[in-house]
Amino acid sequence: MTDEGKQAAQDSSAPERAKPAPAKKKTPDEPTHIFLVPYPKVVFFYPTFLMSLIAGVTMAFGGESALSPENGLAVGMGTAFMFVFAVNLIVLAFDFPRGTSLTLFFFVVVLVLCGVLFVSKKPDMVPAASSFLTRITPLANATFYFSIAGIFAFIFAIVMVSVRFDYWEVRPNELLHHHGILSDLKRYSAPNLKIEKEINDVFEYVLLGSGRLILNPSNEDRAIILDNVPFISSKEKKITRLLGALQVQVRRDS
Repeated sequence: MTDEGKQAAQDSSAPERAKPAPAKKKTPDEPTHIFLVPYPKVVFFYPTFLMSLIAGVTMAFGGESALSPENGLAVGMGTAFMFVFAVNLIVLAFDFPRGTSLTLFFFVVVLVLCGVLFVSKKPDMVPAASSFLTRITPLANATFYFSIAGIFAFIFAIVMVSVRFDYWEVRPNELLHHHGILSDLKRYSAPNLKIEKEINDVFEYVLLGSGRLILNPSNEDRAIILDNVPFISSKEKKITRLLGALQVQVRRDS
């Protein structure tokens, strides 16, 4: 046998070397940490804040000249502001779970149907009701609306600063609580972290996608409850994906 044949036989009989497994590439959308910031309920007043700005600008450029009940623009802005403000107060004053929201919806439908039936049966009552409604003419100048907007802007600014001194951070191997002016830190074990998501108010979820997150670290007796966490559904999915990736990593290394 020639030298070339012997070398080929040795190469064929030698065990095939295992190729190293390619390193898992990290996808761009895979989170490395997630911040959880619970906000006070005052942030749900942002519709009133926006309505104040709109009404203030409108009155400053179009309705300030004649501030009287005959000014349809001024009355319309006042009515719209009072309506948004009233709805905002109702949203914050009461919780509307899914069942309660359906009950409220059907209640409003029944009221509308009763009103239509009442008007069709007693049309002579419509002028009296119209006369009463026309007497309600809320009026305010641009200074009033801008003052309301300024108050809300000041409160929102304080909230944005305060939440920077009290927030939570989820990492692949630990849960961190940042709190205090000097950024005090408390650590919890993140593996086997149980997460529960609750949406107690449908309207608050519509406004900011907010809800309640309940975190149960494995080494803690009491659960950690975070209320009014914005965009709670996306936060919960990111945390699940982050901790799920950690579980896969542990199984592969073991």
